[in-house]
Amino acid sequence: MERANKVAVVTGAAQGIGKTIAVYLAGKGASLVVCDINLEMATETAREIETAGGACLALKSDVTTPPDAERMIKEASEHFGAVDILVNNAGITKDNVLLRMKEEQWDQVMAVNLKGTFNCTKAAIKLMLRQKRGTVINIASITGLMGNAGQANYSASKAGVIGFTKAIAREYAERGITVNAVAPGFIATAMTDAIPEKEREALIKQIPLQRLGTPLDVAHAVYFLASEQASYITGQVIGVNGGLYM
Repeated sequence: MERANKVAVVTGAAQGIGKTIAVYLAGKGASLVVCDINLEMATETAREIETAGGACLALKSDVTTPPDAERMIKEASEHFGAVDILVNNAGITKDNVLLRMKEEQWDQVMAVNLKGTFNCTKAAIKLMLRQKRGTVINIASITGLMGNAGQANYSASKAGVIGFTKAIAREYAERGITVNAVAPGFIATAMTDAIPEKEREALIKQIPLQRLGTPLDVAHAVYFLASEQASYITGQVIGVNGGLYM
C-alpha cells in the first residue's frame, strides 16, 4: 500500500491507543519506531510487529525532555533513513476537581501532553524540512473541545494541543508538511473498563452512536491523515467520538 517504505514514529506506543496505532500502521506497510518511557513494554510491542512481518525499532524516550525527543528522532532517522510520520500520542491523566488539584498534577499533565507534543514536533520538523516532506498527527481529545469536570489539567493540555496543531500547520504548509489532530471521545480502554457499570451505561446513552469507541477507530483516523488521500488536509481536528461532540 501507499505507506510502504514510510517511517512512522509513535510516542506512548507501548500500550493502549498508541500500541494499536503502531500495530495498524505497521500492518499497512510502514516501518515503525515504537517510543515509550517504558522500554520493556515498547519492546513487547515491537516484537509483536516484527512477528507479524513488520520492521520496527523500540526506543525509550521521555517526551518531556527536549534532548530525549531529539535523540528519538535522530535514532529513528539513522535506523530507517527518514521520519515521514510523527504521531504524538504520549499522554497522561491526573484527575481532580480544581480546588483539590495539586500544582504537581497540573504540571505533570502539561509536561507530557502539551510540552511533550512541542518537544517531539520541534525535533521532527527540523528533519522534515530537510526531507521536504512529512506528516505530524497529534492525539488530542474531546475534552480539549468541550471540557470535562475533574479534568481541568487534561482538558487544558489537549486544548493546547489543538491550538498548537493549527499554528504549526500554518507555519509549515508551504514546505510540504501537514499537521493535523485526532480528538478521540470515550474509547474502550483499561481506563473506561474501570468505570462502574451504571456510570458506563449512562455515559453510553449520551453518545449518539450508542457505544464506546475502540482504539482501532482512532487508528483508522490516524492512518487516513497519514495517507496520500489526506495530502490536501492540514490544520484540522478529526473527532472520533460517536457524535458526542459535533
